[in-house]
Amino acid sequence: MDLDLARTFLEIVRCGSLAAAADKLCITQTAVTARVQKLESLLDTKLFVRNRAGAKLTSDGEAFVVYANQLMQTWEAARRDVPRPVGLHKMLHIGGEVSLCNPLILSWAKRLREHLTQHALRIQIRDCEFLLRQIEMGLLDAALVFQPAYWPGIQVEQLLEEKLIQIRRPALPEPYVYVDWGEDFRRQHDAALPDKARAPISFNLGPVALHFILENGGSGYFRTRVVKSYLDSGALERVPKAPEFSYPTYLVYSRERDSPALQHAIELLRDLVKEDGDWSQRWVPEI
Repeated sequence: MDLDLARTFLEIVRCGSLAAAADKLCITQTAVTARVQKLESLLDTKLFVRNRAGAKLTSDGEAFVVYANQLMQTWEAARRDVPRPVGLHKMLHIGGEVSLCNPLILSWAKRLREHLTQHALRIQIRDCEFLLRQIEMGLLDAALVFQPAYWPGIQVEQLLEEKLIQIRRPALPEPYVYVDWGEDFRRQHDAALPDKARAPISFNLGPVALHFILENGGSGYFRTRVVKSYLDSGALERVPKAPEFSYPTYLVYSRERDSPALQHAIELLRDLVKEDGDWSQRWVPEI
């Protein structure tokens, strides 16, 4: 299929009309209409209902959005990876959620560069749903996530078991900072601590919330490995009798993309997890 057809379709979806999409693509509205007609002919279905207000997706059009996005993502991935970097004949694609990038994914990338010297690395830091879809599409070899999906052909391995514990600044324990650690945490937290379900301040990213508390005071839930050094130093303390919540990390990969190189990479990752390193997520690099 002509990629311009998928690109034009997605632009209409984003802009809400054929005219706006034409302006965005710097082509005529007649050309946009022709592309839509060709795409609808290829798929043998109607994708849009057009009226004065713009263009509204049909049910088949809504279904095609997923496939159009996959087509464009696959093409962009191919453009990035082909041709391969000079001297590197193989490629390894890994990913992880934002809260895992420092230090786990950074350390993993360093270890991979040391041991898999014939491989180029492509590393994506994104949300869990995006990473899982990339694995399903064959665009990622492996990813580190907190809440995996158990789909056919997907291998899921629990990599480590952590707890979310409530900590606070000793001299400045307020305000309570709500950190959104995902659907399971929200459900368990709100059931156990209903009085804290509507906190005065909340973050959807743990490292940012932790830095806020360290600089301004407060309390909140964080992963045990991340706050260990702060607890040891006395900068933070555990809140007595506060409930704990389980928060494991999972490695996810497609069995179809399994290879000796990927298994070697996974062994390197397992070794990293066993090491007792500093996971405090200090974002400023040493100079």
